[in-house]
Amino acid sequence: MEERRPTPPRRAAVVAYSADTRSSHLLSVDLASNSVDHHETVPSSSASGFPLATAEDLQTAVSTPLTDAAFNRTVRARGVEVSDVSCLPLPSGWYGAGEEGRRLSKVQCFSHRDTVNIYMRPIEGLTVLVDLDEKSVVKIIDDGKDTPVPSAENTEYRYEELKKRNGEEARPINQISMEQPKGRSFRVEGHEVRWGNWEFHLRPDARAGVIVSRARVMDPETGEAREVMYEGYASELFVPYMDPGEGWYFKTYLDAGEFGMGLQAMGLDRLNDCPRNAYYMDGVFSTSEGRAYVREGMVCLFERYAGDVAWRHTENFVTGFQIREVRPKVTLVARIAATVGNYDYIVDWEFQNDGLIRITVSLSGMLMVKGTPYQNTNQVPPNEDLFGTLLKQNLIGVVHDHYITFRLDMDVDGRNNSFVKLHMKKQETSPGESPRKSYMGVERRVVETEKDARIKLSLYDPSEFHVVNPSRRSGVGNPSGYKIVPGGTAASLLDVDDPPQLRAAFTNNQIWVTAYNRSEQWAGGMLTWQSRGDDTLATWSNRDRRIENEDIVVWYTLGFHHIPCQEDYPIMPTVSSSFDLKPVNFFDRNPILRAAPITEKDLPVCAAVASVDDCSQQ
Repeated sequence: MEERRPTPPRRAAVVAYSADTRSSHLLSVDLASNSVDHHETVPSSSASGFPLATAEDLQTAVSTPLTDAAFNRTVRARGVEVSDVSCLPLPSGWYGAGEEGRRLSKVQCFSHRDTVNIYMRPIEGLTVLVDLDEKSVVKIIDDGKDTPVPSAENTEYRYEELKKRNGEEARPINQISMEQPKGRSFRVEGHEVRWGNWEFHLRPDARAGVIVSRARVMDPETGEAREVMYEGYASELFVPYMDPGEGWYFKTYLDAGEFGMGLQAMGLDRLNDCPRNAYYMDGVFSTSEGRAYVREGMVCLFERYAGDVAWRHTENFVTGFQIREVRPKVTLVARIAATVGNYDYIVDWEFQNDGLIRITVSLSGMLMVKGTPYQNTNQVPPNEDLFGTLLKQNLIGVVHDHYITFRLDMDVDGRNNSFVKLHMKKQETSPGESPRKSYMGVERRVVETEKDARIKLSLYDPSEFHVVNPSRRSGVGNPSGYKIVPGGTAASLLDVDDPPQLRAAFTNNQIWVTAYNRSEQWAGGMLTWQSRGDDTLATWSNRDRRIENEDIVVWYTLGFHHIPCQEDYPIMPTVSSSFDLKPVNFFDRNPILRAAPITEKDLPVCAAVASVDDCSQQ
């Protein structure tokens, strides 16, 4: 019998900041002995930035301007009462030596008079630079004095308020609920999840939002629980706005590293964020003073069935067989929703019984908008760039991007894997070889080093990207693997030497592969507030380490270009994009071949009234 290894000591990673010395501190704390076993000091003079903003930092940023007499005079000069002002703390980014050495935030404000949708009533051109450590106003910029504050008309989005004003929805849709009379098919023990042929660890995280780890899938032929991924999560988000003006050029956010996706995730709205059959998981985080608190119901787990088909085939009279075989697709979804200022991000990890993992990011919430004197497009001079779309009178939705980079520590059938590029290209036939002139051929190449694993996706350079275990072969000799299947995405059009792009250099490519290094967790660097781009995924990849038959990490970036339109006002319908991790020669055959079809006797009989009591098992 194998000897049981001792449990490793429990340690906590701590990021601290001292306002007195303006220095950051990276510590490792042994929780058993209550001792610090590692301590690294990062002075403000270094190329690194500062830790993510705490709740106290954000409160300091928005409250400091309101105590400044010059700011209050400026607000009143715009025709806005100070009591009607709500402000947002905004990271200032990095644009040279002038703002280095101290922790700064830019603050912009809105009028909440007659609306709760403050984002639609910007006090345009008014920007306050705040020193977060000194709690003081450094500078006030006011270059929008002639721009009116947009009206509050049609900014409401709350259901009860809209019902009071407009009555019930004109053509309502009957509600749909998924019922499981026999209960859920998955089990949760602590943070361990088991469902169908999957088992994985799921935990909320202050920065990433949610982390999936130790994902294994059972081989139906052998019963073996086979490794797929050691750890996966959203490592960083980059949101650059495309207006170079004084009040907008710095709006190039790194949401995970500056605010924390988990810290910005509130409890989910039962029945609306997640269906009736969902299970909820709490997050446990710490305040800036180290006190624990619970964020209730911030992650949900649920089985999804939407009438999709897992596989099917029919035969008819041509073959002489009368066959109709169809299997329903049921999946397991782990979901989190984070609200970072005006935007809402919904992240789904979806597991299928055929071994596929689908990661989906959905965007909703409010646009970040710009005030303007124009009330109609016919007033705009032909040579003037609005940097966006006129949504209503005096309001522009500014063009912007969203990039979400996922860190995927793949362990396909073990730790040592290789990255393989399968390039599809046109092949021409020889004269007399075939009636065909051309066909598509596939060139398979094992990538040896990190620089060669930088991938820019292109429709005109079609390829597949496999992570394989060269030491594990199928019965016919193919290496066991998973492939990265890109979905709809976007690429950054910013200059690679533009300051925000230097900080977000991880978006220079859609796929990267690096050698595993425990310190390389966050694509934009550990400390991102006012970072300069010296410690990013691009920096690590430049080391050009060997990745063939090594412990490797895959990085994939989902991208969205967003040209706002009127339908995005006053709140945006959700838009989504996804990518897949799909088994390739991992199983010897279709792993859900023996899946059972649904029959009428398997289902409850439900009356028209929406009540659990009205569903009974036949």
